[in-house]
Amino acid sequence: MVIREEPEREVPAREVPGAAAVPGGVPAGDEPRASVVRDALGVGVAVGLSGFAFGVTAAGSGVSTLQACVLSLLVFTGASQFALVGALAAGGNPFTAAAGAFFLGTRNAFYGLRLSQLLALPKGVRPFAAHWVIDETTAVALAQPDRKSARLGFTVTGLSLYVLWNLTTLLGALGAEAIGDTRAWGLDAAGPAVFLALLAPMLKTGTERAVAALALVLGLGLLPVLPAGVPVLIAALAAPIVLWMKGSRP
Repeated sequence: MVIREEPEREVPAREVPGAAAVPGGVPAGDEPRASVVRDALGVGVAVGLSGFAFGVTAAGSGVSTLQACVLSLLVFTGASQFALVGALAAGGNPFTAAAGAFFLGTRNAFYGLRLSQLLALPKGVRPFAAHWVIDETTAVALAQPDRKSARLGFTVTGLSLYVLWNLTTLLGALGAEAIGDTRAWGLDAAGPAVFLALLAPMLKTGTERAVAALALVLGLGLLPVLPAGVPVLIAALAAPIVLWMKGSRP
């Protein structure tokens, strides 16, 4: 009598409801989640470290350490913060500097309109989440394929960036005296450099590039002849001008 040996059965990977197993026993559903966390942390850490430059720049413009930290805690939008302290450092009127920073930060309101539909957070959470609606969290959330991933990306980016930004703001402000002249280290250009790095990948259409180019021309062209902070306000007119010119074409 011939006894046939049955092939050994492979021990299945740990089953997770709704997730298919992949080699190594890692559920396939965990791979996208890990990817979202990794990308979100990368953005949060990379941008959060630039809070050091803001702390140094703020101290160099005459803003106290306490004021710089309060700005990062309550305002928490890097471009507006850099615009404010930059205008103050250039000798601009505080009200003009604040107006420029305010209008620059209004873009976050438009981000919020889109994210409110995408994330669909509970009403009790929305006021707190609104504080984290900035360029980076919006970009990470919009890049996700579904609502669950978008929520995860938004949360991880916002939390890591908020903690690091405020911590490095404090360190930068405290270390400003030891560093000396911030311009000699090139830290005065850190804010605009970070902002441009975030903005450039978002300029995908011809209209968007035209708006950015016109805003650049207006801002830099008027900088020598107008008080600090005013060119930023006028540069905001680039969008309606480009849209009007586009609509008036036959």
